[in-house]
Amino acid sequence: MSTAHSKFTSLGYSQRRALLGVARAAIRHRLIQGNRYPLDPQRYDSALLRHQSSFVTLQLEGKLRGCIGSLAATRPLLEDVAGNAESAAFNDSRFAPLAIEELEALEFHISVLSPPGAPAFHSRQELCRTLRPGIDGVVLEEGGRRATFLPAVWSQLPDPTVFLSHLRTKAGLDPGGWSEHTQVALYTVEEFSSAD
Repeated sequence: MSTAHSKFTSLGYSQRRALLGVARAAIRHRLIQGNRYPLDPQRYDSALLRHQSSFVTLQLEGKLRGCIGSLAATRPLLEDVAGNAESAAFNDSRFAPLAIEELEALEFHISVLSPPGAPAFHSRQELCRTLRPGIDGVVLEEGGRRATFLPAVWSQLPDPTVFLSHLRTKAGLDPGGWSEHTQVALYTVEEFSSAD
């Protein structure tokens, strides 16, 4: 079994607060200065400089206001969170760019992803039997299309069969389909928010 398929934790309280602070500062800086937040890596714990991927979800009055993330760990976690926070605020095509009046009431949710594991699944049924609701995030790829659901999505789609159907729909694929070319990667997340 892949290590990515076990529960993933790595950050202490102060490291989590630092990431939440960076996410807010990145958005505030863009709103006021109009450019990217200048991060100084020397000010932060070395754990935040490891290459890890993240998702930043913004909520306003309990409703989604933006969500952008990375599946590949291509930059330090600190930079990834800052970049994804800015993108969630200004580049999520489902929403208008964030206005400065919304910033103070904004709730930040950060998900730090474990390295994905890619066990071989030979059927849709095998995958559904293996999935752990509330724990596993899933990346699904088929025919050049790809989509992911974070573990938080299980709260709305608790049945693995329904979860998978919605994920395939998100990827632009037949919701009930499966192919010998279907590729699946599983990951877990360490999730925390400004409301914690």
